[in-house]
Amino acid sequence: MDGTAGRIGLPVATVADKRFDRRTKELRMYYSSWPLTGRHATRPPLLQPDPELRESDVVAEHQDALASGDVDAIVAAFEPDAYAREPAGGGYIDRGHDGLRAFYEHLFSNGGGIPPEHCAVIDDARACALEYNVVRWGETELTPQAGLAVYVRGQRGKLVAARIYDDIDPPLPRMQKASK
Repeated sequence: MDGTAGRIGLPVATVADKRFDRRTKELRMYYSSWPLTGRHATRPPLLQPDPELRESDVVAEHQDALASGDVDAIVAAFEPDAYAREPAGGGYIDRGHDGLRAFYEHLFSNGGGIPPEHCAVIDDARACALEYNVVRWGETELTPQAGLAVYVRGQRGKLVAARIYDDIDPPLPRMQKASK
C-alpha cells in the first residue's frame, strides 16, 4: 500500500461466510492500523464468543499456553525454525525458539497470559484460522476487541507459523524491533 511516508506493508486477513447458494453472506477483515497511522484503533468484537468451541492438537496447546502465560509451553508448541508474525508485519517477526521466547516473555510481562474468547475456527489439518475477542491482557481488563490468528502446522505436527491480525494496544511498554 502506498502512503504519505512511502510504501507500507499491511498484513490483512479476510474471512467470508457463505450462504448455501455460495454467495457471500458476510465479509470480515482483520488488520492493524499501526503501520498506517502509528497507533492502534479499538476494534469492537465482530462475533460472539462460542464457549463450546475447541481447537485441536498443537493449536489447543498454543491457546492454553497463551491463556495461562506459560512461556515454556508456548515455545514448545513451535518447530525450532518457526516464527510468529505480529499484527504490524514487516520487522515485527519473531523467529526461532529464542526469538519466540523473547516475544512471549514480553507479551506476558503484564502479570499473566492473554485468555482470548474463541468465536469461530476453520481448520483443514494444515492451517487453522481462529477468530477471537481479547478482553484481558495479563492483569489488565480491556474493552473487548476482535482479532484473528492463523496457525500453520509443520510436518512434525508443531507450529511453523503463527500470524496475528488484530489492532489491540497492549498494556505493555513498547518494544523496538529491527527487521529480521
